[in-house]
Amino acid sequence: MVFAVVASLLLGAVMTLGDWAWAALEIRHRVVNGLVHGALMCLCLGLAVGVRAGRPAAAALAGPVIGVIAAATFYALAPLLRWSAMFPAWMLLWILFAVLQQRLARKETMRTALVRGIVAALLSGAAFYAISGIWINDSHSNPNLLRHFGAWTFAFLPGFAALFLRR
Repeated sequence: MVFAVVASLLLGAVMTLGDWAWAALEIRHRVVNGLVHGALMCLCLGLAVGVRAGRPAAAALAGPVIGVIAAATFYALAPLLRWSAMFPAWMLLWILFAVLQQRLARKETMRTALVRGIVAALLSGAAFYAISGIWINDSHSNPNLLRHFGAWTFAFLPGFAALFLRR
């Protein structure tokens, strides 16, 4: 669990920095910006998975690909689901990272990895839903960074716990 907590804290910091950058640099929400944001976030998430699996370089390469897939999923679903498209995209990235972890470490079957990914997706998806108000209730021009850090850390913890918990 220690690795899951540390990874959640680090990703919470990365995402808070991203929230600050969107606000401070007045980055407009365009598809390309969202794809870059997803790739950078998942580079960091991939490094956490890769360090734990003992293969950080391979995970650093795969992470941004997963990020682009998840972000592209959001943009494909957004015309129908609007901002709610964030939830299936968020859940997809956890399933893909569970598969990546299985491919890197080869310590469990693909079936077990998929179950682990679905659990991570459901638990982290619920946490992500619980914190989603940080974009609605906070000022986009001046976000409460401490609140964002806590919220992001909370959203990542169930996913990392599900991925990293030993049988």
